[in-house]
Amino acid sequence: MHPIKAIALAATLALPTLATAQDTEDFVEARHGFMSLLGVNMGQLAGMAKGEIAYDEAAASLAASNIVALTQYDVRPLFVEGTSSEDMRDSEALPAIWENPEDFSAKFAGLRDAAAGAPDAVKGGQDNIGPALQKLGGACKACHDDYRKDD
Repeated sequence: MHPIKAIALAATLALPTLATAQDTEDFVEARHGFMSLLGVNMGQLAGMAKGEIAYDEAAASLAASNIVALTQYDVRPLFVEGTSSEDMRDSEALPAIWENPEDFSAKFAGLRDAAAGAPDAVKGGQDNIGPALQKLGGACKACHDDYRKDD
């Protein structure tokens, strides 16, 4: 085989691997973005609950509504094989996600359940945020305990 043909063949065979590597990085980046959106809205609620941010009923309800909307998103496609913390440096997703996909989905459904009703629950005063935030935080923790790499 001519050297040029060998190089062309090697490059052609490497392209799917390079594309897959780029795709997995995109999925991890998308996951990080998704989790950041949850975190920003949870942070706003936590700030109001702690009194670090002035209570604003409309803003609290909006943050809770954003969380509800995010929990309606099907995150499973963002968790593709080869994107665990053992596969990629920037991933915090433990391999247990792919070992226990039904439980992982159930934990995310728990967040969806905890978010339901939160936009109304946070209305009526700062004291109402705490109980809703505890439900949301508990659902986040349940998933993170089993499926997120410790910092």
